[in-house]
Amino acid sequence: MTTQQTAARTVSTDGRTQAARPLRIFLALDAAVTAANGLIYLLAAGPVSDLLDVDTGLLRGIGVFLTVYGALVAVIASRPVPSTGATKVVIEANLLWAVASVATAVFGWFDPNTIGTVWIPLQALVVAAFAVLQISGLRRLGN
Repeated sequence: MTTQQTAARTVSTDGRTQAARPLRIFLALDAAVTAANGLIYLLAAGPVSDLLDVDTGLLRGIGVFLTVYGALVAVIASRPVPSTGATKVVIEANLLWAVASVATAVFGWFDPNTIGTVWIPLQALVVAAFAVLQISGLRRLGN
């Protein structure tokens, strides 16, 4: 009887792990894009500053944040079934980032040039898309 119960739990766990696969993919893509963006801001702050007309120090600070955040999201994505609570924090952070980015563009904060003013909402759209995909991944898990 114990063997059957163990086997039933294994099947159930495997089913949940399979159901979590899209969420893990969406989190991993988010982590990769975010960390890559952060590394570009951090390591190429001068050229990016020239391109967007945004302060180099600001870009480096954002770069550090995004690199660390991307690494943390990668840890969450590495779990067979990502934590619901941690995933919700990622979703909320992504939505907050997207809203703040749009506000930055609308209100002209940091005074970017035209390329910067276009880039900011475009990256906000990507971040918001990750949040929507992650929400769908959570729903697939029944959360």
